[in-house]
Amino acid sequence: MNPDVPPPWAPPGDSNEPGGESGESPPQGYGPPPPGPQAYGAPQPGPYGYGPPGYGPPGHGPQWYGPLPPGHGYGPPPGPVRAESGTSYDAQGRNGRGGRFGWLGELSLVVVLVVVGIVVVSLIGAVLAAVLGAGPEEADSEVFFENPVADMAFQLIGIAIGIPVVLWGARYLGKRPAGTVSSVVGRLRRRWLGLCAAVSVPLIILQFGALFAWTWGSEAAEPSGDGFPGWASFLLTLAVLGALVPLQAAAEEYVFRGWLVQVIGRAVRSPWPAVVLASLLFALAHGFGQLSGFILLFYSAMWWGWLVIRTGGLEAVITLHVANNLLALGLAAGFGELASTQTAADAPWQAMVLEFVFAPLYCLIIARLADRRGIERVSP
Repeated sequence: MNPDVPPPWAPPGDSNEPGGESGESPPQGYGPPPPGPQAYGAPQPGPYGYGPPGYGPPGHGPQWYGPLPPGHGYGPPPGPVRAESGTSYDAQGRNGRGGRFGWLGELSLVVVLVVVGIVVVSLIGAVLAAVLGAGPEEADSEVFFENPVADMAFQLIGIAIGIPVVLWGARYLGKRPAGTVSSVVGRLRRRWLGLCAAVSVPLIILQFGALFAWTWGSEAAEPSGDGFPGWASFLLTLAVLGALVPLQAAAEEYVFRGWLVQVIGRAVRSPWPAVVLASLLFALAHGFGQLSGFILLFYSAMWWGWLVIRTGGLEAVITLHVANNLLALGLAAGFGELASTQTAADAPWQAMVLEFVFAPLYCLIIARLADRRGIERVSP
């Protein structure tokens, strides 16, 4: 080899010394190609992954082998991948992973796992009730426990199982960070959650108060339970509800307003097909009661779906849902109606009319606060 001609693997410079005329050390990866078949076209491992033959500075040809910078390996990067910056909440699943129809696999498997989780929790409740002798006296009863508090606890746990299932689905089937189901920033924004709670709690109390005042003396407002159960039982019930209702209410939001909207958002460009379908399924999941109850659920779910897109996360709808369910079940416990099988689907027409006012009122207030606080609507 001519000593006056730098070898092809040498770094740019006027000499073939390690540092050239500048005296600086060559970058990592400079040097002669390794002996053997590695030097003849096989991808070489480095600190950043595998690179194609000849990856290196321009003009050095296939003789140079060095580590690849992040993001320049063969194939997609390992682990979860976020959607690009500026992506709205419903489009968080559009991260280029899973193929054109990958959303169908995620949708199908997660739905199956949610159903299996509910069935497993129900079976555990049935077995415990049988072993402890705490089951109902009627053989055809729809409950597992004679005690309404214990039965309600298992119902709430069965619904809460949806949170880990959909987060797992987003992470391992959707190949995206699980936190993107919570918000566009990849987590629940706690301060924003607290501010939404400060608005939702008094508004829900006002709505319930208006409903009681409107229906006072009517058949819809007459208690049908056993009356106040006593302070010891009532406080125990409130403790159970306080621990489990937030998980149950949040699970419904994670499933219907969160994960489902994002999965469908992988296949459609507009958020509204996903919001409408999720709202319909949310109303149907509460059972078939009165038409007024179905309209109330669908109408409020549509507003809540808009609010999630508008604020870039689930915080505002979680706090409202938790406040509503805690107040409703707390009142039911106080009147001894916790064993009632009625749901929001059985709501009277007066409740529907009030929802026409309070649902948009809450959503517009929160949207206004989000603008003032600079809450992220798209991924940073």
